[in-house]
Amino acid sequence: MKALKQTRHRHLGRALAIAAGAIGVCAAMPAFAVLGGSPMSTPDGATSEAQSVARAATASGASGASAAVSNYTVRSTTLASGTVINEYLDAQGVVFGIAWRGSRVPDLSAPLGSYFPQYQQGVKAQRAARGGRGPVSVQSSGLVVQSGGHMGAFNGNAYLPQSLPAGVSASDIQ
Repeated sequence: MKALKQTRHRHLGRALAIAAGAIGVCAAMPAFAVLGGSPMSTPDGATSEAQSVARAATASGASGASAAVSNYTVRSTTLASGTVINEYLDAQGVVFGIAWRGSRVPDLSAPLGSYFPQYQQGVKAQRAARGGRGPVSVQSSGLVVQSGGHMGAFNGNAYLPQSLPAGVSASDIQ
């Protein structure tokens, strides 16, 4: 009976240590922006700055060309690792694009949020068609993700084409 209690306590102790470790790992991981959602909070050890962008956009209508102003914000966060993540927010504060550059490709499951399965399917199809290495380019009507580089210098971007503000092009997300 005493041996059974010691075994239970040992297993309970291990389970608690594993749970505490998992909570610690989750708390230490940086929170990323989610496409179509809110910007990330600045992780510990990171610095962040925002810059508002106002750009004139030309739209043609029945009465000719008219000018509109596209307002968006680029929020740059430099993580403790040196990786820089740029978030592109529309006038309502919703993230419509993300770009990164740094020594490694970030885990894209958090920043892509509900778009991550679509991204995974695109990568799987691309890898099946041309092999398992090289840059990634996933393009659909609702999501575009491009990622590439080499060891120590990776970059990429992801954006929602349907959410790009007037006057903002895919090349602006960098």
